[in-house]
Formats: sequence, structure tokens, C-alpha cells
Amino acid sequence: MREISLDRLRTLVAIADQGSFIKAAHSLHLAPPTVSLHIAELEERIGAPLLSRKRGQVRPSAIGEVLVARARRLLGDAEQALSDIQRQVQGLEGRVRLGASTGVIAHLLPQALAVLRDQHPGIDIQISVQTSEETLARLVDGSLDVGVTALPQPAVAGLVIKPWRRDPVMAFVPADWKSPARITPQWLASQPLILNDASTRLSGQTSEWFAAGGHHPVPRIALNYNDAIKSLVAAGYGATLLPHEATAPAPDARIAMRPLRPALWRRLGMAHRAGYVEPSTQHVLDVLWGLRLG
Repeated sequence: MREISLDRLRTLVAIADQGSFIKAAHSLHLAPPTVSLHIAELEERIGAPLLSRKRGQVRPSAIGEVLVARARRLLGDAEQALSDIQRQVQGLEGRVRLGASTGVIAHLLPQALAVLRDQHPGIDIQISVQTSEETLARLVDGSLDVGVTALPQPAVAGLVIKPWRRDPVMAFVPADWKSPARITPQWLASQPLILNDASTRLSGQTSEWFAAGGHHPVPRIALNYNDAIKSLVAAGYGATLLPHEATAPAPDARIAMRPLRPALWRRLGMAHRAGYVEPSTQHVLDVLWGLRLG
């Protein structure tokens, strides 16, 4: 079945508004024969007359009135769709799907979201909690637009992964413990521990930090939710190793935060698909880049 062109519908509406083929042709910047051809094609497609001429005035027929009303809605929807898309092309609106870990979401993304709300209120940010491996996989399959991942990462075809920032990993210990000013693997390995679970990059980093000192402690519990880990530390259940962002709030008064010896850093990268980057996604990347120094 042959489709009805929006151009033909626009011509019909113009004639209904102007009451004349000549005036409609002028308003549409078309030659009069072209206007006549548009109506002839529409009437052939519909199978009935759409216009009638009375006393020199061109008016829609009864069937034409119905089609004119529907055409106005269709043309209005088409114009609105083009306007909406143009706003996305200009970066004024859009949807950006972002994946990150709970720690990044809790202490870094709120700053970026506040800036985006002020500078780009038309951009809808959809956040999901993902491990680094999940984030990269979802970027590849197109279900995410931006990812914050732990570094280092192997090169992934089709993705751009850039170093973003690094934050010190600190020891969080119950404040009533007698802890040294700087925490070593030897001292911490002898304490009850609450650590990140094995699915996280931080788990591998902390294992390497302990192993460099010849220690392989087994935690009392392993979690992947940093705020829950801190709550257990505050309750005196054990000590932990977690990254600390410069802008993060001070820990609970029941927690003492200590630097490590040797020092350990949590490195993060920003990832997105290579090639064309939609303006709304670029705005998110730009705002995140502004947080690179903490």
C-alpha cells in the first residue's frame, strides 16, 4: 500500500487555510501545477474528492475535512519530533546512560549531577551500578553511553578509555582501636577485616598490597557496598581499606582514617564508545573531566 506523503498533506492543509490553489502555492513556494498534482495524487490514493469549488472558493469536502484535521495533527507531531531531535543534536536535551561503582556514585557523581542540573537541565542522566567489567561490556553492546571504570584496563575494540583521576586508598579502623599513625600490611593483616568482594578491582589491589608484605589475610566478611563496610567498621566489627576522595565527607566519629605504608591508590578511568559522541554525552564527559583532580 502506497504511503501518504507529508508534503501532500501539507499542500491540502494550505489550500484549506488559503481557500485557493494559487495562494496555497505561493505560501508553500511551489508552482501551481505542483499543488494541483499533490491534490490529484491524494485523491487517487484516498479514492474520493477532497476539495470542492463553490463561488470561486475552494473548500474541503466532507471527507477532506476529516483528512485535513488528521493532517494538522500529523504535521504538528512531525514538527515537534524534528524540534525535539534538533534540541538533542544541539545538546540541549538528551538521555545519557552512565555506569559506575557504588563508591563513585556515592561520592563523585553527585558533584557532576549538580553541575549538569545547573548547566544542562534538559539532559536526563540514567545511572546504574556496575562493576568495571560489566560497564565495559555494556558500553560495547550499546546499553551504556559513559562508564567510570577502575584502571588499568586492557584495550577494548571500539572504546575510548582515558585516565580520569586517582584517589588514595586509606585504612578505616574503629576509633577505639590502638592503631599506628600509618597502617602497614603486617599490622592490618593481624586485625579482623572487612574487605571488598572478589568481583571488584579494589579487592585485587588490596590483595596485592598485603601480598607484597608476605600476607594473605582472610576477611571476616566481603562486601561490594562501601557505605555498609564503613557502618560495620563504625560498629567495631573490623577494619577495611577503601578509597577516599578529597571531596568526600569526613567518616563517622567512631572511625579513624589512617594513611597506608606503602601508599596505595585507586585509579579510575572514563570510557565511552569511539567515533561520534552525541552532544549530551559530551556534556557529561566534560563535566566529569572537570572532577579529574578531586
